Amino acid sequence: MLRGNQTSVSEFLLLGLSDRAEQQQLLSVLFLWMYLLGVLGSLFIILAIGSDPHLHTPMYFFLSNLSLVDVCFLSTTVPKVLANVQTHSKSISYTGCLAQMYFFILFISLDNFLLTGMAYDRYMAICHPLHYTTIMSPRLCAQMIVVSWIVSSLDALLNILMVVRLSFCAGNEIHHFFCDLNQVLKLSCTDTFFNEVLVYVILVALGVVPLTGLLFSCRHIISTVLKIPSAGGRYKVFSTCGSHLSVVSLFYGTGFGVYFSPRSTQASRQGSIASVMYMVVTTMLNPFIYSLKNKDMKRALRNVFCRKTLLMKSVTSPQLRPKPY
Repeated sequence: MLRGNQTSVSEFLLLGLSDRAEQQQLLSVLFLWMYLLGVLGSLFIILAIGSDPHLHTPMYFFLSNLSLVDVCFLSTTVPKVLANVQTHSKSISYTGCLAQMYFFILFISLDNFLLTGMAYDRYMAICHPLHYTTIMSPRLCAQMIVVSWIVSSLDALLNILMVVRLSFCAGNEIHHFFCDLNQVLKLSCTDTFFNEVLVYVILVALGVVPLTGLLFSCRHIISTVLKIPSAGGRYKVFSTCGSHLSVVSLFYGTGFGVYFSPRSTQASRQGSIASVMYMVVTTMLNPFIYSLKNKDMKRALRNVFCRKTLLMKSVTSPQLRPKPY
């Protein structure tokens, strides 16, 4: 990628969440634990879904893809935060900053599309159960995933190409713990009007429009559930959809709270802390929400842990090892 002709900035400084060394060490420990919990939880969900034939359904197909994207999403920003704390450095190269912005936009868009796809799947399963198996075919699910990747990749690429044309002449301090697009645009000494228009157009097209579809699905799901005569039936359906609704509320509630807040708030420490809630905490909680509120996932995870326990015992205990013929 080519830089603007007047760009003299070869790196940016990520000011992070705190200037105090002792607070930085504490924050690095918290980030490490949240990263490990989020990554391991998501990987266990992928393993449980892949090993249980009963979970080879459209809903869990979307969930396994969401878990994979969550792993990538966490890995886009958190390792750099941990590396900077350990090396007592705040710098990130110009190319590294562009790469981080690209993957951040890519995976956040994918999260958005996958949550929308899961909502559509629940809508079809509850509101149109007779047509569910016909409409939600494996081919359609695969096509939805492919289209999500293509659109998200184009979205990220377009934003990065619009940043590459800018010049950065003086300031290089980013008041954040990662290369946030809005913060980078503020450092440019060229006109960023088209960049800002593009950001909000894409935010509406890929954020507000899918959210509207989500709310439409939720409204019809709730109205259909309330018509179920038995309390047991209503509880079963709500327990199935409850985990997804919880994740959607966390994702959009914190996300829109960050990006629709005043610019002065986004550039402050409060804005950075809100971004931690949006990017790290919610992604870390996703595996626990889906596993704790879903009986099928709990059963599959128990089977995975039981198999691992038996395998470890067979390795360590001579009595349990298979006897040679």
